[in-house]
Amino acid sequence: MLSLLGFGMIATFLFLVISKRLSVVVAFIFVAILFGVIGGFSADMGDMMMNGILKVAPTAIMIVFAILYFGLMIDVGLFDPMISRILNIVKGDPLKVVMATAVITMLVGLDGDGSSTFLITVSALLPLYTKLGMNRLILACVISLSAGVMNMIPWGGPLVRAAASLQLEVSDLFTPLIPAMAAGLMWTLFSAYLLGKREKARLGTIHLKGASMAFAEQLSVHEIPGKPPRLFWFNALLTLCLMTLLIIDILPIPILFAIAFAIALFVNFPHPKEQQERILSHANSFVMVSTLVFAAGIFTGVFTETKMMDAMANTIVSLTPEWLGSHLPLVVAITSLPLSFVFSPDAYYFGILPVISHTAANFGVDPVEIGRAALLGHSTTGFPLSPLVPATFILIGLVEVDFGEHQKFLFKWAFGTTIIMTITAILTNAVSL
Repeated sequence: MLSLLGFGMIATFLFLVISKRLSVVVAFIFVAILFGVIGGFSADMGDMMMNGILKVAPTAIMIVFAILYFGLMIDVGLFDPMISRILNIVKGDPLKVVMATAVITMLVGLDGDGSSTFLITVSALLPLYTKLGMNRLILACVISLSAGVMNMIPWGGPLVRAAASLQLEVSDLFTPLIPAMAAGLMWTLFSAYLLGKREKARLGTIHLKGASMAFAEQLSVHEIPGKPPRLFWFNALLTLCLMTLLIIDILPIPILFAIAFAIALFVNFPHPKEQQERILSHANSFVMVSTLVFAAGIFTGVFTETKMMDAMANTIVSLTPEWLGSHLPLVVAITSLPLSFVFSPDAYYFGILPVISHTAANFGVDPVEIGRAALLGHSTTGFPLSPLVPATFILIGLVEVDFGEHQKFLFKWAFGTTIIMTITAILTNAVSL
């Protein structure tokens, strides 16, 4: 009975989200209440929901301070000199332009917001591609590859969703995947090199007479009156220290970001009124995501503590061949990208992944491996391809390319990223065979 109830709960959630009958946040809460009542758990449902919220609270806290920190670094122009110099160096060489596209997207992608990454990078680079007569599909492809891999950062959407749905620590998911992410970035640069070389062979080198700097100036979209450029080296050193401490794992990730943000905000904007303005300017970015995480906590609290997930996993285990069970991480890694065409990020991470994870646990596979495997494809390399992700349409709308052509052009490069990262994850024992 519990198994049927669990499948009904997941099916109802997927239907409401995929058909867009309800927003994800509302669907989480309504479905949790509905099936909690149907299952006869009304008396304990409040405690179940609170337990779920408490488990995801560290993830939500990290999101808030990470978005605020990198939003502030973009506001004060930390990355502007580097990006402007890159654009000035490339001049009219298509190969250098494509390579610069990858590097710039990686830098801008540190804010963890795919939509803003697309807006900033396309606004800066599209005029240069147009001036040189370069293929816009390459621009969309390279931005997608770079933004997709950067989407694996701890404050990015996929990892946040995986941590919340599986109720795991963000560091447990992310830290072992750092080598795989590095391999994905290297593959992206290699792909950009091949695509750029192809364009250079087609177009040759074009002399633009200083136009690159004019295009570079378009990148500074976060203009703040009184921006203090003298603090560039302080902000760079602070960010470098933060990245180092994140890797060392000396303190919990939410605490590191909270401390770093407080220091950066106080030093760059010492007046309380300015500090309030900076926080409010990024409120939309973190309110939506953190609300989603807390709503997911309510859903998973009911789903797990009623034992519905246990019952569903037992049912699936009984139907899964023994030889396949131990290889579920590999299966998830390889299928995660194609499934991005069928399931939205919320549907996949909160509807599908917990059941797979719990099933894998019955075969002796650590659930954290399933979470890592999912991150190697779905919503990282898969999100710029998916028709279910709104940011994808922002990208193709800005670049002005056909969605079908974009998918056809990008798929082999994106799937190559997943394969490279999966092999690296296996070799580094982040994911088992």
